[in-house]
Amino acid sequence: MNGWSRRRLLQAGGAFASVSAAAWLAGPARGGEATSPREATSRRIALINLHTDERLELDYFRAGAYVPDALAAIDHVLRDFRTGERHAIDPALMDHLALVARTAGCEPVYSVISGYRSAETNARLRERGAGVARHSLHIEGRAIDVRLAGVGCAALAAHAQALQLGGVGYYRASDFVHLDTGRVRTWKG
Repeated sequence: MNGWSRRRLLQAGGAFASVSAAAWLAGPARGGEATSPREATSRRIALINLHTDERLELDYFRAGAYVPDALAAIDHVLRDFRTGERHAIDPALMDHLALVARTAGCEPVYSVISGYRSAETNARLRERGAGVARHSLHIEGRAIDVRLAGVGCAALAAHAQALQLGGVGYYRASDFVHLDTGRVRTWKG
């Protein structure tokens, strides 16, 4: 026996995924320049807003930098559909989505349940008892509730949790996964 238990192998794989994810995602700030050849690759995302039926498929990162027009289009599609208010979406959130899809072995085609939420919308949803956090990262453009085409939500949540890139909430009854760029934590709703 070589000393590798199933648990140690899974832990090592999780650590490797985290290191690989960190290396892949270590990139420039919004509109910044790339610092390594690995960052020179393009990154693509497809988003379908389930409330507005708007669809977007584009390279949001190209030639070592985030594409400002693409980020503006993402901001628009992920706006608060209740108020029409827009907010800058954290590009790291798109990187998170792209990497989760990559680890799941599929294209990053996401159905969006909720992107940005205004403080007003968030407060209203909290009053209804919808399990909404008072200081939700949706308000900062750092959270999204999604489904990934071709991947069940339980598997989506598992892939995201393995990456250890931020918060992951699995809402089985509502059939969606919350992903954010906050601290690493998990929960079930």
